Amino acid sequence: MLVDAHLHLDAPAFDADRDAVIARATAAGVGLMVSAGTSLDGSRRTLALAERHPAVRAAVGVHPDAVDRVDDTWLDALRALARHPRVVAIGEVGLDYARSRVPRPAQQEAFRAQVRLAVREGLPVVVHDREAHEDVERILRDEGATRVVCHCFSGPPDLAARWAEAGWMLSFAGPLTFASAGALRDAARRVPADRLLVETDAPYLAPVPRRGRRCEPVLIVHTLRALAEARDVRYDILEAIIERNARAVFGGEEWER
Repeated sequence: MLVDAHLHLDAPAFDADRDAVIARATAAGVGLMVSAGTSLDGSRRTLALAERHPAVRAAVGVHPDAVDRVDDTWLDALRALARHPRVVAIGEVGLDYARSRVPRPAQQEAFRAQVRLAVREGLPVVVHDREAHEDVERILRDEGATRVVCHCFSGPPDLAARWAEAGWMLSFAGPLTFASAGALRDAARRVPADRLLVETDAPYLAPVPRRGRRCEPVLIVHTLRALAEARDVRYDILEAIIERNARAVFGGEEWER
């Protein structure tokens, strides 16, 4: 079974053909798509999709870009969403020091609160990290997070090895297929097999040969193939490993094969 560990099915890019996108993926063998919210409204939308589509599960959370647009009740609202049976993680949450205009202290406060919520609710936390490796790691360790998915990992090989040693899952996306991504492929080789996931981050970061166009979950095969080649392992063996890892971090004994 193919797994897309992180994408955004509620994104406006899918408004015209969302059901067809999901149908194409499931027909190609993608048995799990973890669709992540980036705001409370987005989390509600992705949860509604998870209720309608058997292969979709929801991650609910407030992205660092959105933490300055919530009111005083946001954390209680997120907690209520997190207790829905179709929710498998808190995410996409984290820190963005590259593009976000939200002040770093506000990002850190919201990230810490959501990590704490994930730990208390017994859910993994799906982490957005843009040029914030040290603070991301510090907060995760401070809050005792052990079930962690490092979404669209982009750090150096030494960081990959350290985070994998902490027991965190590292999820690789379309950039792994780019010709310029030699260091990222080196990082992917440093991660033990039981700490690997793959994702599309659709509709963003389409892999080669679809780079620059809208990404879809059906394209997960290209990233999985690139990871198999980087690690010199058979595609079908890696597919089974990724499925096992996804079941370990997200649960999912009831998933269809």
